[in-house]
Amino acid sequence: MDTFALVVVIGVALFFTYTNGFHDSANAIATSVSTRALTPRAALVMAAVMNLIGAFAGGGVAHTVSKGIIETPTGKQGMIILFAALIGAIVWNLTTWYFGLPSSSSHALFGGMVGAALAGSSGVIWSGVVDKIIIPMILSPVVGLVVGYLAMVGVMWIFRRSNPHKAKRGFRIAQTVSAAAMALGHGLQDAQKTMGIVVMALTIGDVQQGDSIPIWVKFACAAMLSLGTYAGGWRIMRTLGRKIIELDPPQGFAAEATASSILYTTSYVFQAPISTTHVITSAIMGVGATKRVKAVRWGVAKNIVMGWFITMPAAGCVAAVVYWITHLIFG
Repeated sequence: MDTFALVVVIGVALFFTYTNGFHDSANAIATSVSTRALTPRAALVMAAVMNLIGAFAGGGVAHTVSKGIIETPTGKQGMIILFAALIGAIVWNLTTWYFGLPSSSSHALFGGMVGAALAGSSGVIWSGVVDKIIIPMILSPVVGLVVGYLAMVGVMWIFRRSNPHKAKRGFRIAQTVSAAAMALGHGLQDAQKTMGIVVMALTIGDVQQGDSIPIWVKFACAAMLSLGTYAGGWRIMRTLGRKIIELDPPQGFAAEATASSILYTTSYVFQAPISTTHVITSAIMGVGATKRVKAVRWGVAKNIVMGWFITMPAAGCVAAVVYWITHLIFG
């Protein structure tokens, strides 16, 4: 039974990574597709490859997830808690994907972990939740908005005397690089979150000691994220690429460069698992505001931000219900 539970939890974790990939593929490629810098299929292939590479580029975020959010539960109850957390996150991912709302897969996972842990009377490391999740959740969109605005102002100033048509052609090429950087940052952040969950499951199942990440775990999580990315998330891509603001290549480049730099900084410097969705969305808003404030469709932006704030409690509630049902059947 213990081995079966471990296999089920790892399988569900990998499926969550797959949903994360197709839910969040828009983060990496929506801007470059909407500006016609890349075709949708070429963008998806590029994003899938860069996600795979990014997953192997670090381990700090995975260690934060496996050690810094909830106390590692034990035995059968521990497996049920992880199972419920993942199901809560998957349900929220699929719901927001259906409605085309770019919510955070990361915060769905964290909400699921906290909700399942509370339902199972397991310990929540509240200091870690506040320091590594809540504060970055609030600060990263603000930083994305401000830096995106400043980056676009810098681009406009540097190229103020350039021929507009030549500049746009150049930025379409530059967007290939910035979109690849964004996809690499997505792999660096999001694949590692699932790695942290799998490491917790292996620890609970007495398969390994310590928080080292086996190479097969890295490859499995990276591969599932890449497969999900290649499957695409067209509903969310339309929201990010068109509904917030109509982007041109210079704006797309500035937004992607801003978001990827924030992802690298939080991954390597702070080891904080932030939301790629929050960062790219806020960067797009900041870039768009340089046109004029009214150019950004703030009504759409408001609905997106509301989705951000309800993601953790919603996924947590689903996870708690799943825990109680699963515990009733198997506990």
